Amino acid sequence: MGKLVLTTFLTLDGVYQAPGGPREDTRDGFDQGGWTVPYGDEDFGGFVDEVFGRVGAFLLGRRTYDIFASYWPKMTDPADPVASKLNGLPKYVVSTTLTDPAWAGTTVLGGDLAKEVTAVKERTDGELQVHGSGALARSLLALDLVDTVHLLTFPVVLGAGRRLFAEGTRPTAFRHTGGRVTAAGISIQSYDLAGRPEYGSYELPENA
Repeated sequence: MGKLVLTTFLTLDGVYQAPGGPREDTRDGFDQGGWTVPYGDEDFGGFVDEVFGRVGAFLLGRRTYDIFASYWPKMTDPADPVASKLNGLPKYVVSTTLTDPAWAGTTVLGGDLAKEVTAVKERTDGELQVHGSGALARSLLALDLVDTVHLLTFPVVLGAGRRLFAEGTRPTAFRHTGGRVTAAGISIQSYDLAGRPEYGSYELPENA
């Protein structure tokens, strides 16, 4: 059974929207797309290559799938560690409207999310990876389907945009499993889900 691994790019104020370009996602009038680009150094590329080296299949939301499908099929170098995996491995896209995907190896999931994703995990060798796909990521976290989260926090504040951990996110505890900071200042931290948060108090006991 595979692990479901979420890799997400965030700003310091928690925005995930349109990390790779100004036209990726302009919902709500967002005009600051492409905020990760100035930080794409060798350290960052090395981490991405590591992640793609462990993948067995991809699970994507419809918006991220459309962005990927418009670009990666054109990248045909078999030595490209990202393109070769995206084009050659199974891809699952969550959508109720997509019926005939053109990208080879794509299966549409449009039913019970928990049941369908669990079934995909069971038949995947290696990691079932979610990249981007903010709305899908929130749904998967709410269903406790995610095993590992890689949060890449970029040293920039935007003050606007869609946030991964928005108001109403299910309370969740994580266990830190590793981290590093790139030369350009990206904080890369990895976490495994650890259930519900525990709570306490720093107040002194009444009789102290």
